[in-house]
Amino acid sequence: MSVLLIAICVAVAVFAATALIVVAIMGEQSAVEARLAEVAPVQPPRNSHGFRDVLTYVTRPLLPFRRLLRSKGEEDLAYRLGLAGYREPRDIDTFLNAKLLCPVLGVLLATFTGRDNMLPFGLVLAAVGFFAPDLYLMRTIARRKRAIALALADAMDLLVMCMEAGLGMDQAMLRVAKDLEFSSPELSDELLIIAREQRMGQPRVDAWRNMADRVDLDTVRQFSSMLTQSERLGTPIASSLGQFADSLRSKRLMEAEEKAAKTTIKMVFPLVLFIFPAMFVVILGPSGLSLIDAFKNLAR
Repeated sequence: MSVLLIAICVAVAVFAATALIVVAIMGEQSAVEARLAEVAPVQPPRNSHGFRDVLTYVTRPLLPFRRLLRSKGEEDLAYRLGLAGYREPRDIDTFLNAKLLCPVLGVLLATFTGRDNMLPFGLVLAAVGFFAPDLYLMRTIARRKRAIALALADAMDLLVMCMEAGLGMDQAMLRVAKDLEFSSPELSDELLIIAREQRMGQPRVDAWRNMADRVDLDTVRQFSSMLTQSERLGTPIASSLGQFADSLRSKRLMEAEEKAAKTTIKMVFPLVLFIFPAMFVVILGPSGLSLIDAFKNLAR
């Protein structure tokens, strides 16, 4: 009996070791596949039934309308989605599916209200649902631009410190992208895209110009112009980066002071509409009641 148990244990161990070896061999990537995985973004598996697949299946009857919307402005939509950080090929279909499904949901919501004038209410909700994805995209673009603009000065300082420590421009950029992975993931993604483009053989200046086009920020365009002039004139890049970071901080301080100066004007309308009426009621209310009583006594 003991011999049989030992044989079973040995067979199970051999089977487990063989399975691990097979999994390791099958899961190992070649050098070309590993290189492509670094350069190209990882695509989700096609057989995964995620939110996008469910949305595509639900909006399948609206496929002609989606094709019509896609044929009109696909390049502009892809550019706007890129500004928001959505660069996968399926993001365009997801956005168009949401744009077609939201009006249908608005009309369905209007049917559950039980109003007599359901048609105008349904049309209003359908219009709101049709433009809701565009509003969400605009808000996402503005938030992403703001996050990149705020983190750019710190990234320049980190680049300067890395380059002064002996790293090259490309290695310093990868180091900064790794450090900003959690504090500023938007800027980290852009720096990683620049590193991948340079690995593919694109010049550094062109890679930074592409980032300026992707982000659509004046500060990034100024930085790409400064980098071009530094390479053309042969000036040290570290000192140029330090001066550029100081100018970004000065600009940010001026914007903060400008917003602080505007607060006094913006506070006028809340004061006039909400605070002053309450103050008038509290201050003049007792006097008004006393005057009313005085006039009543005079009338007697």
